[in-house]
Amino acid sequence: MERSFEDLVEKFQLTPVSWLLAPALVLALGVVPLFSQSALGEKCTVQTVTWNGWKTVQMANQWVTLAIVPQLGGRLMQVTFDGHDYLWVNEQLKGQHFPPEVSAEQRRWFNYGGDKIWPMPEGSQDEQHWAGAAGQVLDCGAFSYEVLSQGARCSVRLTGPPDPQIGQQYIRDLTIGADSPEISFRAAMKNTSGYPQEWSEQSVSQYDLTDPKSPAQFNTDYWAFTPAHPRSAYLNSYHVRTGQANNPTYSVRDGMFTLHYVGLSGEVWVDSPGEYVAVVDGLSKYAMVERFRYDKNAEYPGKGTVIFFTSGTPTAPRRAPGEGPPPETGTQQGTRPPTFYLEAELNSPMIRLAPGETYAMDTQWYPTRMGSNFKAATYAGVVGQPLTATRSADGLALAGEFGVFYAGKLEARFYGRGGMRVGTAPVMDATPTKLVTLQQTVKAPPETTRVSLHLVDHKGLDRGPLGEVMVTVPPAASGGGF
Repeated sequence: MERSFEDLVEKFQLTPVSWLLAPALVLALGVVPLFSQSALGEKCTVQTVTWNGWKTVQMANQWVTLAIVPQLGGRLMQVTFDGHDYLWVNEQLKGQHFPPEVSAEQRRWFNYGGDKIWPMPEGSQDEQHWAGAAGQVLDCGAFSYEVLSQGARCSVRLTGPPDPQIGQQYIRDLTIGADSPEISFRAAMKNTSGYPQEWSEQSVSQYDLTDPKSPAQFNTDYWAFTPAHPRSAYLNSYHVRTGQANNPTYSVRDGMFTLHYVGLSGEVWVDSPGEYVAVVDGLSKYAMVERFRYDKNAEYPGKGTVIFFTSGTPTAPRRAPGEGPPPETGTQQGTRPPTFYLEAELNSPMIRLAPGETYAMDTQWYPTRMGSNFKAATYAGVVGQPLTATRSADGLALAGEFGVFYAGKLEARFYGRGGMRVGTAPVMDATPTKLVTLQQTVKAPPETTRVSLHLVDHKGLDRGPLGEVMVTVPPAASGGGF
């Protein structure tokens, strides 16, 4: 009997990684090869699989694989890019689910890991504050899901149960395309009560800070960044909410709030207007940029647009208000392996909703390559070593280090003294899975005084600049031209 590749995918639940084994399966099982590598690159897929013991909705394209567990409060539990896993998953809770009534009875928050949506502001002083995740359907209630589209674009909708305590319901759409690793989120909150309410919604992403070579130790080269506000409402441009006030993890340099994980627990608030957060694993040189929209006229909870939390010492790993003692694990009650994770939290503005009204927060994630020398993020990628352009006898010497969000070509654009573009030149191919180290000399018109470096994707769409600089003229060459 002849079988197609699509039949094989359904029968054996092949993932994009296991597609690499397809040629061997074709020979072994007599499959009719109805696919090509180019065809695989032109579509994304959605399927149901078992992953770490959970029933999981898996979204995938040639770049990324997303593991979504609707049962766990609609969590995105893992993002895998180029074989690299970004998110922290609690080893002690793999394959388990404790519904809200169990969590409430035990007065304990079960921290599964992954990425989810929570309400803000938090607190226990009144009904206008969320008392925490323990026993709450927004955190651990079972979400339903539906596949909105797949093929050139894949979208999954996760719909949560209404929360009777705060009168809110969450509906979350996750989308990927076929041709890039970009992940888009639309998180809607709906007022299910009979009176107007005001809330912020918060994207909470837990990144794995474990040393991959030594699971009992933390990664000593892990970083997080977000642009600091030039006129911050906080002393030192950030506010230490919990943990050591003089925590050496935090600093501001060159206008960038910088977190370098040193194993200390703490929570810090930043009123960043920069519309992105970058987390960087310096050991592996994998980075994730989360983009959000900033409204300068809006009110944010506690004035914070971005919050970072790190687990570690000197305090115990974070537990929600009202959570009881840690579960029994290991050989002694209350003992458990150390957990090392970073929470990157993005806040929406405070939104007033009439009964039945909804508000949606749009964010995007961009996995790419970059080390701890991260300097900035643009719409095209990330910058490690900023662009330089130096005039030489052979042309214009371009240098820099970048990670890109899309596959395509880097293009140099040349400008003269009047600001007019005087030419362009192709520079090199670029792909999100490889760090771009630029050391190349290109021909440029003699009147060039300024250069920008753009990423143009494989469809010819300009994705924006990675840098723009004035041309440097060495003293020895200042009297000459090209």
